[in-house]
Amino acid sequence: MRDDNKAQRRDQIETAAYALLAEKGFQNMSMLAIAKASKASNETLYRWYGDKLGLFRALIETNAEEVAGRLRDAIRKGDAPESALAELGPVLLGMLLGDRAIALNRAAAADASGGLGQALAQEGRDKVFPLIADLFQTLVKRGALKGDPFEITGLYIDLLVGDLQIRRATGALGPLRDRVIAERAQKAQQRLFQLVGVS
Repeated sequence: MRDDNKAQRRDQIETAAYALLAEKGFQNMSMLAIAKASKASNETLYRWYGDKLGLFRALIETNAEEVAGRLRDAIRKGDAPESALAELGPVLLGMLLGDRAIALNRAAAADASGGLGQALAQEGRDKVFPLIADLFQTLVKRGALKGDPFEITGLYIDLLVGDLQIRRATGALGPLRDRVIAERAQKAQQRLFQLVGVS
């Protein structure tokens, strides 16, 4: 199978998997149901992903790489680190509160074994967090912020996301409008500079 056909096929399979994940939850969806929904063979799914956990890991990887790519773009767009942070905030918050991220978090929360949560942390947070820390390291080196870049990153994510993701995952909060996300990101940045900025 040609690479572009394979990528298109993977996208169809993963789109079907997200739809079933949202509808049935991780425990109640099957590889066979995903194969049928994506019009792929069950053999293809097992060959490409190994099992349902392998497919879940692939969903996380794809989502994390999309987040990382968009974060890299946001950082590159900014002429200065502060403007890069202003670009990054709405992108990061929008992705973390997006339907795909919420479906993955719901699945991980429902998994009593903890395996899905570990996969989510390894493929998601562990790959995205250092990208943001690099930006804060630049801001610390330039004298705009004071402190450890990794601690600043944790503080920033706390200010940016708060309890919004868990409220989305539990259904207590619906999708946020772009304007609300942008305002939240702006406030998070302002508060961060109030707390650890060099005046």
